[in-house]
Amino acid sequence: MNKTVKIILLLVAAAAILYLLLNKLSFGDKAPEGGAGGGPMAQKVAVDVFVVSPSAFQNKITSTGTVLPNEEVELRSEVAGRVTGINFEEGSRVRKGQLLLSVNAQEMQAQLQKLQSNQKLYHDMEQRQRTLLEKDYISRQEYDQVSNQLATATADIQALKAGLAKAYIRAPFDGVIGLRQVSEGSYVTASTPIARIVDISPVKVEFSIPGRYSQMVKNGDKITFTAEGSPTAYEATIYATQPIIDPATRTMQVRALYPNTNEEVKPGAFVKVNLGLKEVEKAILIPTESIIPEATGHKVFLAKGGKAVPKMIKIGQRSETLIQVLEGLAPGDTIIQSGVLQARPGADLTIRKVKTGE
Repeated sequence: MNKTVKIILLLVAAAAILYLLLNKLSFGDKAPEGGAGGGPMAQKVAVDVFVVSPSAFQNKITSTGTVLPNEEVELRSEVAGRVTGINFEEGSRVRKGQLLLSVNAQEMQAQLQKLQSNQKLYHDMEQRQRTLLEKDYISRQEYDQVSNQLATATADIQALKAGLAKAYIRAPFDGVIGLRQVSEGSYVTASTPIARIVDISPVKVEFSIPGRYSQMVKNGDKITFTAEGSPTAYEATIYATQPIIDPATRTMQVRALYPNTNEEVKPGAFVKVNLGLKEVEKAILIPTESIIPEATGHKVFLAKGGKAVPKMIKIGQRSETLIQVLEGLAPGDTIIQSGVLQARPGADLTIRKVKTGE
């Protein structure tokens, strides 16, 4: 039995050796397909392409900004003293010139009465001296002395009245007064905040735009803005721009005015601003995912003759899915849209899908 098994094993081994020899004679030393002659770099890159065509494009600037009150003042007393009267309610509307607060000024009032009494005395003396001068009973010098005393007293009264007026704080403009920081009887100085008064109808919207668009924005242009947390869009009108471009940020500040008749927009709110510029009738627009940012600018890959060809471009404004190309592309160019990260200069391409900009 053991002898039979050995014979069978020898026959199997001989058959295997014979098979290998015959196989080598049939195929020789030829390399199998896809061997050393191929490799990852020789494989084609499957891509989607986009055919460039001109189309209308509304050039638009999107920015962020802040709502400012039309006017805002923190009320302070110009003279030191004790508060003797408060004539406003917190959060109430006030009119320009309305008396808001009084500071004790009894000493100044006493001085004013004294000066007014002296003025009356000098006025009577001046009248008598004038009569005597007309009759040549006194010299011109004697008359001038009394006249100068009267003029000095009058000037002192005017100066004191100006100082006394500072003891009465009045509203500088129509607006809403905020929270009171002092109480009646408090001692205030020029550094003591009393309350804040703001005019919030209208309000200002302040934002910045890139400096390269400074020549394209002018007074009277319209903007739309939305306040944080609210979907409502409001329209405002640009009324002023900063005459210089900030060298640090390369932006220019712009202000627009919104009537805010119902006072729904609050000063201090963060807003998103959209400013529409002139419409470009024949703009070159390409998908944003086809652009490769580089240190020296932006690049795309063209599909030419079945191969990937790199091309530097200059970009402009962008929308959610498209970006404007200012230089580097022409209508009819075919660019790689998807698969751009796998593309290499000169790589063979397999085009899966063709899209157009129409």
